[in-house]
Amino acid sequence: MCLIVFAWHVVPGMPLIAAGNRDEFYDRPAKAADWWDDHPQIYAGRDLQGGGTWIGVTRAGRFAALTNIRAPSEMRSDAPSRGALVSNYLAGDMSPDEYVATLKSQAADYNGYNLLIGDSRQLLWFSNRGDADERNGRALAPGIYGLSNSLLDCAWPKVVRTKAQFASLLCQGAPEDAYFEMLTDTTCASDCRLPKTGLSMERERLLSAVCIESPDYGTRVSTLVKLHGDQVPVLIERPTLAMR
Repeated sequence: MCLIVFAWHVVPGMPLIAAGNRDEFYDRPAKAADWWDDHPQIYAGRDLQGGGTWIGVTRAGRFAALTNIRAPSEMRSDAPSRGALVSNYLAGDMSPDEYVATLKSQAADYNGYNLLIGDSRQLLWFSNRGDADERNGRALAPGIYGLSNSLLDCAWPKVVRTKAQFASLLCQGAPEDAYFEMLTDTTCASDCRLPKTGLSMERERLLSAVCIESPDYGTRVSTLVKLHGDQVPVLIERPTLAMR
């Protein structure tokens, strides 16, 4: 994912509700969300180049999602695919704490990322960037959070704007379509509010939209996830107009 907003133990009877967009080059091959043949307990989209996924759930109620951290000067072409961090958690049976413990020794091998892993009882955020808190993993308290291509709740314009809209929709008890509509916002941030990540101003402006549109890169799918206690989670994926 490149943007995900989520409410953790905010809505009664629904431990987690999350909505997000996956941004990627249009020619990178991927499969739409479905049950995986080789791991029948996993429901997720699949990156056919790296083999992993960006967000997914399991029949037993496990959840995982990942965003990349935008840092062009730090990118290594030989780094392993970050999507495997999501699929490996979903395919296993480790607790979030146990899984994070296994990642710490490998953290430097990967390009920058944020990882959300959990179930209806615990949700943990782990990043291989930032200070010691991020690098040790953090069990999240109940609340509304946002992630883009920086650290958790970094005040990028699209994170701030989408969190506010998301909170409003939750208060209204809005239908699913409203969350997907929220994710179609193509408004770019003003130049004075753009983050400085090492890209050109033109590229920063393009990437500042909730829903990105360009000739070769953009928002390919939007996803809504709901965890309902001990029930099988719900994951709904919709392609954006550019991918239909």
